[in-house]
Amino acid sequence: MIAIENELKNNAYPGRGIILGKTPDGKKAVAAYFIMGRSENSRNRIFVEDGEGIRTQAFDEAKLVDPSLIIYAPVRVIGSKTIVTNGDQTDTIYEGMDKQLTFEQALRSREFEPDGPNYTPRISGIIHRLGAGFNYALSILKSNEGDPDSCQRFTFAYENPKAGEGHFIHTYAENLDPLPSFVGEPKKIATHNDIEEFTTLLWENLNEENKVSLFVRYQDLASGEYETKIVNKNK
Repeated sequence: MIAIENELKNNAYPGRGIILGKTPDGKKAVAAYFIMGRSENSRNRIFVEDGEGIRTQAFDEAKLVDPSLIIYAPVRVIGSKTIVTNGDQTDTIYEGMDKQLTFEQALRSREFEPDGPNYTPRISGIIHRLGAGFNYALSILKSNEGDPDSCQRFTFAYENPKAGEGHFIHTYAENLDPLPSFVGEPKKIATHNDIEEFTTLLWENLNEENKVSLFVRYQDLASGEYETKIVNKNK
């Protein structure tokens, strides 16, 4: 298990990241999603609440150049499931599950982003509440080391996750040019009982120049009620 603050502090540009897990007291499901940016267009964003989920929005509409890969709904809720992704595949998963497809089946119609030479991976997560318990899964769709003709698909499923444990997946391995895709299994991290404490920990350790927005949600497993925190660099 690694300390998430060290993982973030030592990587100037992990890109976009998803964390799913369970609080140490075992009472709540944890979900977090952050976005970063190196270009003016990527940095010109904020998170806003949208029903039970969130969406990205241009901070300054006059400066918005290409909305295709930066404006989307990162979080949507369908029944007892919470979907978290780094792109418009949130809608793909939502619509697929509405037609009784599984998480993996819904993503079969998607690949990595068409933003060569980076070919940014599509990372996705889902939390499924089951009574007072839950399962979660993380997925990554990425190019074969920058080859746009080859898509690699990996899904990591966590049944009855342990208290105090979470898993972290992000788009880029390190801050290079072109940006290399995340490699390996999601990283096992320690979670916190207090949402304010965990939100502050994540935000303060994301690279100051590149961080854009952060979403954190803690959902009570018994009642289904949740608390959400959103932090935007642009204000």
